[in-house]
Amino acid sequence: MPGGSEAAFLAFIATWPDYRAEALLLATFGNTLGGMSSYLLARLLPEKATAKLGDKTLAFARRWGAPVLLLAWMPIVGDLLCVAAGWLRLSWWQSAVWMAIGKGLRYILLLAGWAWWMS
Repeated sequence: MPGGSEAAFLAFIATWPDYRAEALLLATFGNTLGGMSSYLLARLLPEKATAKLGDKTLAFARRWGAPVLLLAWMPIVGDLLCVAAGWLRLSWWQSAVWMAIGKGLRYILLLAGWAWWMS
C-alpha cells in the first residue's frame, strides 16, 4: 500500500525525534530488503513471464542497468523495476546499492520536510 512506510517513518520520528538517524537507517534497510526480495524472486521467473512485466519496463531497466533502481522507491513502477532487474540478472550487489541509495534519499527528503515543518 503506497504511503505505508512513509507514514510509519514520520509517526516514529514525530514520537521519538532523537532516533531520526536510526529510523532513517532501519527504514532504508527494510525497504531495500523488500525490493531485493522482489529482485530475488524474479530471478526464478521463466522467460515467458516477461509479458507480465511489460516491454517498456524491461527495456528501461536493460538500457540503464542497475542505476535505474534509484527509482525503486516509486509506487508500482519501483516494484516492476526491482523485478525487471532480477529477471535481467543485473548484478545483485549493484542493484542493492542503487536501490538503497534511492530508497534512502526518499527518507532523507521526508526527514528534511518534517524538520522544516516542525521549525
